[in-house]
Amino acid sequence: MSEELENLYFTWLCAKVEDRRIAPYKRLLRKLHQTEFVWKIIGDDNRVEDGRELRREFLIAADAPDHREWRLDPSCSVLEMLIAFSRRAEYMTDEPADIWFWEFIDNLGLKGTERNIDEILYNFIWRTYEYSGHGGLTPLDNPQSDQRDLQIWHQFCDYLIDKDRLP
Repeated sequence: MSEELENLYFTWLCAKVEDRRIAPYKRLLRKLHQTEFVWKIIGDDNRVEDGRELRREFLIAADAPDHREWRLDPSCSVLEMLIAFSRRAEYMTDEPADIWFWEFIDNLGLKGTERNIDEILYNFIWRTYEYSGHGGLTPLDNPQSDQRDLQIWHQFCDYLIDKDRLP
């Protein structure tokens, strides 16, 4: 895919979480897009597929020619995964996806930091965060199981229960 189309895709992704806060976070969003999300737990491969689906959606929205090799690339960036997962969270709770996205960013400890981004992303991707999920997307106050052993969707469901946020 051309650099121009890649930049257009990145801008399109950023627009999915657009708000007044985005300007100071462009560098962070770029880093999230340059970092591959790697799944370790069965079920998290669905998070990768959801993220990759954004590419197809983008090509349709941009009325761009199909870049089959790029569209079928098996990798998924952390940014793609987080945007797609935020949409799933919206569907489950009726809270807007952009609100979920920024809550996940905050939960990871990435909000307002320029330092330790690589370390934070490493801990998230390789699940070296705490038993309670602190350091991950969905930290719990009262964990019933080791969050590092659960797929992200189940962690999120536990988070909704723990925070009493079920619809």
